[in-house]
Amino acid sequence: MAYTGSCACGAVRVEIASPALAARQCWCSHCQKLAGGGPMHNAFFRTDDIILTGELASNSYIADSGTEIRWYFCPACATHVFAGADIRPHMRAVRIGIFDRPHDLKPEMAIWTQEAPAWAAIDPALEQYPAAPPPPPALPQS
Repeated sequence: MAYTGSCACGAVRVEIASPALAARQCWCSHCQKLAGGGPMHNAFFRTDDIILTGELASNSYIADSGTEIRWYFCPACATHVFAGADIRPHMRAVRIGIFDRPHDLKPEMAIWTQEAPAWAAIDPALEQYPAAPPPPPALPQS
């Protein structure tokens, strides 16, 4: 399946022809701040499979796991497009909300649930991790 999407203003476009490696709902405190109070929804793709049109800005932070995360966003509208970590340069966590058809990507797990607010409605059908989950599947070295 091919995925296409954009930032809110359309200055940045994304095309991905490969399937997602994983899809997650993250409740860590940083993701909640970036998402405006709820979880961040990410789908993981091979870095080399992401075709980008437009310019991105970036910034970094230390995640609750201790890993440095760099997130990329449109400098015009500030929409978060994807994030990545130096420890996994071969994959990116693309924000599911940027896709033209976001309903095609359903999270398989909820992570950092210990940081979710008491009012959070976490789907009980999702695999749940109170903190960091296992990493997404390893990719074959090419």
